[in-house]
Amino acid sequence: MARSLNQVTLMGNLTRDPELRETPSGQSVTSFSLALNRSYKDSSGEWQEATDYVDIVAWGPLAERVSQYLSKGRRCLVQGRLQSRNWEQDGQKRSKVEVLASDVTFLDSRSNDSSDGNVSNPNDSTEPAETKKSTKTKDKVASADEIDDEPINLDDIPF
Repeated sequence: MARSLNQVTLMGNLTRDPELRETPSGQSVTSFSLALNRSYKDSSGEWQEATDYVDIVAWGPLAERVSQYLSKGRRCLVQGRLQSRNWEQDGQKRSKVEVLASDVTFLDSRSNDSSDGNVSNPNDSTEPAETKKSTKTKDKVASADEIDDEPINLDDIPF
C-alpha cells in the first residue's frame, strides 16, 4: 500500500491565549487557534482579504513552553500534522480537524523576553538559533516586519 504524507506548516497570529490543561495521567496539553490571513482576486479583479482559523494542539514540554511564551495576537510558525477527532455530545455526533503541533517557532519578540523564539520537541537540539545559522552566507535575512505585505502580482513571475 502507498504511504501518505501528512505535514502542515502554518504561520499566523494567535486568536486567543493558549489553554494549558493536564490529562489525568499528568500529561500537559495546550490548545490555541491561529488566524491565517490571505489575499485573492475576486471575479471582478479586485483584491479581497480573507481569514481562516485553525485549531492547534501541542503536548508535553512543547505545550508548556507554548503556554508560557505565547499569548493572543502573537505571531508564530507551527509545524505538525492534521488530526481528526470524533465524539458524541448531547446525542449529536461531532467531528473536528486540528493540527497536532510538533514544532512551534515564535516570530515576534516580547519586549521583556530574551529567548530566541524557537520551541520544538525536547529531542531537538537546544542550541540557540543564532549559532545554528550557516556561516557560508553573510546576507542579511529580512525580518517579518521588513517584508512588504503587498499581494504578489502573478504576471510578474517569469515562469
